[in-house]
Amino acid sequence: MPDTPMPLLPALPAGLLDALHGLLGPRGVVTDPLDLEPHLSDWRGLYRGASPALLRPASTAELAAAMRLLFEAGVPVVPQGGNTSMVGGAMPDESGRQVILSLSRLNRIRDIDPMDMTMVAEAGVVLKAAQDAAAAAGTLFPLSLGAEGTATIGGVLSTNAGGNTTVRYGNARDLMLGLEVVLPDGGVINGLRRLRKDNTGYALRHLMVGAEGTLGIVTAAVLRLFPRPRAEAIALCAVESEDAALSLFRRFRDRDETAVRAFEYMAGQGMDLVLRHVEGATLPLSERAEHYVLVDLASSRPDADLRGLMEAVLEEALEAGEVTDAALAESEAQRAAIWRLREEHPEAQKREGASVKNDVSVPVSKVPELIQRSNAALKELIPGSRPVPFGHMGDGNIHMNLEQPEGMDPGAFLALSHDIMDCVNAIVRDLDGSFSAEHGVGRLKPDMLADWRGGAELEAMRRIKAALDPKGLLNPGKVLPA
Repeated sequence: MPDTPMPLLPALPAGLLDALHGLLGPRGVVTDPLDLEPHLSDWRGLYRGASPALLRPASTAELAAAMRLLFEAGVPVVPQGGNTSMVGGAMPDESGRQVILSLSRLNRIRDIDPMDMTMVAEAGVVLKAAQDAAAAAGTLFPLSLGAEGTATIGGVLSTNAGGNTTVRYGNARDLMLGLEVVLPDGGVINGLRRLRKDNTGYALRHLMVGAEGTLGIVTAAVLRLFPRPRAEAIALCAVESEDAALSLFRRFRDRDETAVRAFEYMAGQGMDLVLRHVEGATLPLSERAEHYVLVDLASSRPDADLRGLMEAVLEEALEAGEVTDAALAESEAQRAAIWRLREEHPEAQKREGASVKNDVSVPVSKVPELIQRSNAALKELIPGSRPVPFGHMGDGNIHMNLEQPEGMDPGAFLALSHDIMDCVNAIVRDLDGSFSAEHGVGRLKPDMLADWRGGAELEAMRRIKAALDPKGLLNPGKVLPA
């Protein structure tokens, strides 16, 4: 990755920049190279692009008008939310022709209705701000992920983000009732409906969620809210093996499925990196283990005895030899400290050196086999490499990551990225899984889509893209293969 700024970029078509300035105002068009710089590389540092301008409309009407101008001029547009993508989905290419679109100024909570249990939030609202607004209204917006202080509502919907509580509440798609969307030619879908039941025609809102900004630009959404938990219980457990972790999940699920808010697996290797690189991180157990799980229980029932439930299930698992040690949080600070051990995994891996991310999913029953087979195959592929699997065991989504061997050149390791992904994906395919669980396809994996979603299914996707974006201007080169 180059460390120096990109060279001066080619100008937009004559008169277009002036027209955009007139439409969006001085705050709505950014062309200074220093101001553009933070928008030209992704969080992981894998991709770096170029762009003649960053557009920042302040309303849906402004965005629609700007899109009409860009559509007529044939200028490609790359939507960008919090820029937390793991697959380069929000990056422009290196041509310098693609305009970046930020919805950071569309950042209002338009409405909260505790009776309907809905929130209308604009696309630029940061996920944490949406959580806080829901809490202030006495409700819960449950979508939760490590980047929630940066990720935006438009971004998490466009990627159908999953996160830590999918096992209880579902993905972003399940938390959305309606959308407002600007199409590539500037048309606006006014679909901010709060209905639980609406079978009036095609569900276009679901077409937009997970499309990664290639079909339309989400400007606002009706989000589902839930009652706030009245009881919580969180524990970090050392478990004997991956199979023991799955057995523990089944014990909690069978006792009270509705109480399980999150069930996260972490390998010992990953926990070691967190303890090494994250200041203040401490292990609340007596000794290191090869496998850990984080169990998070929550209930809105005032009579829920989650502490008793947690202790009863862990006692059974201890007697069965599945759990070897456990620490239950006694305060909010301890709950946060346990969750931090899980959430800092990506940052710890980044600080350790180069790593290749595999965001994959398999049926829940196949998670132990996925981890065991992938660990063995990756170590054979690259001797000395360090598998760091972690993630959402409760919904079958594991981040089957691989850290470079100690002392290996990071560039040489990253050059093997596709070999590493192919190695893991061969196992995932054999287990009837998916190579893209919650991070999306983005710029990293569009060629894989043709291999995994071929025939009539891929052709249907191409036809949808051509119908809604006939010029191919919206987030080109993402999701679908060229």
